[in-house]
Amino acid sequence: MKLVTLINSALIFASITLVPGIAGAQIATTNNSEIAINSNNLSRNSTSVSYLQPFNLVSFAYQGGLKQHGIPSGETLVFETQNKKIFAKDLVKAAVNADKLPSQVLNDQNYLSAVNLQLNALPDFAAAD
Repeated sequence: MKLVTLINSALIFASITLVPGIAGAQIATTNNSEIAINSNNLSRNSTSVSYLQPFNLVSFAYQGGLKQHGIPSGETLVFETQNKKIFAKDLVKAAVNADKLPSQVLNDQNYLSAVNLQLNALPDFAAAD
């Protein structure tokens, strides 16, 4: 079981790093939090726009960080994701409302796809917990 989880995690990691919009992300630090900047979608004159990596967003939600914004934590999040009651866009909207992501991320299909991959891996992550 642990080998399957390890292989699934490796495949998800490889998939995310191969997605062009995510592969170009850079790490920056503002307001004492580590965040990623998708430099492919920023103009050269823009101020620093920052956001959580998809894995960190899903982990944050799993640990209860988005409960105040309507996203359940732990096994309830896993269950509702598996039953198609919570989608990647729901997590991103909640994170935007919690000031964890800028609103333009709602239109970033690469980011949404990466969050979706992480949500799909959530049952394996939770089982390994």
